[in-house]
Amino acid sequence: MGVTAALLTARLSGAKAWLHVQDFEVNMAFEMGFLRWDWLRRLAFGFDRFLMRRFDQVSTISVSMRGQLLQKGVLPERVCDFPNWANVAEIFPLSWPSELHKTLSISEGEVVALYSGNMGKKQGLELLIEAAQRMAVSMPALRFVLCGEGAAKAHLQRMAIGLNNILWLPLQPLDQMNELLNLADFHLLPQRADAADLVMPSKLTNMLASGRPVIATALEDTEVSRVVLGCGLVTPPGDVDALVTAIQQLAEDGELRASFGQAARAYALQNLAKDAILRRFKADLEQLCR
Repeated sequence: MGVTAALLTARLSGAKAWLHVQDFEVNMAFEMGFLRWDWLRRLAFGFDRFLMRRFDQVSTISVSMRGQLLQKGVLPERVCDFPNWANVAEIFPLSWPSELHKTLSISEGEVVALYSGNMGKKQGLELLIEAAQRMAVSMPALRFVLCGEGAAKAHLQRMAIGLNNILWLPLQPLDQMNELLNLADFHLLPQRADAADLVMPSKLTNMLASGRPVIATALEDTEVSRVVLGCGLVTPPGDVDALVTAIQQLAEDGELRASFGQAARAYALQNLAKDAILRRFKADLEQLCR
């Protein structure tokens, strides 16, 4: 309704209309099985395409999602990039251990695999619990820290009953974000295969800015895969064996973690800095209003 109202207001007032697409919610609802009826799919997709094609400018957050817009019939000249940014001044690698090590009683020799974000159904977080189960005995110095809230959290905690290698954290205050992200020796970014390029996780930007490597579950040739390769490891969605192998590789190789972490920070500085993204947005906005 908000999109329709914005478009109608722009047309009645003679203003230009700009739509920003953070994720393709209609596509996700059907791809992930939340909605199933063919007649509803045709109706929803048709209305989605109808609306998007009528905006003067449509932006989105990744190259792959830009391709999705073109498939929906948005004219190429009306499509532009407006990616999520990282606040690289406030999120940065610490040269000392995060204070959360002490809060969580994590000793100096232990390795932390961190997931921080929404605990919903589209994340595929069950895979992390399965990996923790498999590694509880073989890697006693590895700690999985899961931070956040969401509809799937209670289910995940039930799955994890009896596992001492998983630590749970509630959402942290914004002023503790850098301490939280620096708690990680590496970040975990699980995704379901059916989410694919329908969403680009905004949490990835700050993971990279923290200067820590990332293990992502993503299909080849998706935007997540292209960004993470060189800054970490990518495994197929739903493949717990591959995920366990990747976690073990990073947990045991401090030099590799450091190399990936430096690459992650460099990528964030070059591609995700807020000022650079907003300058490009300003230029696109001025072009639209001419």
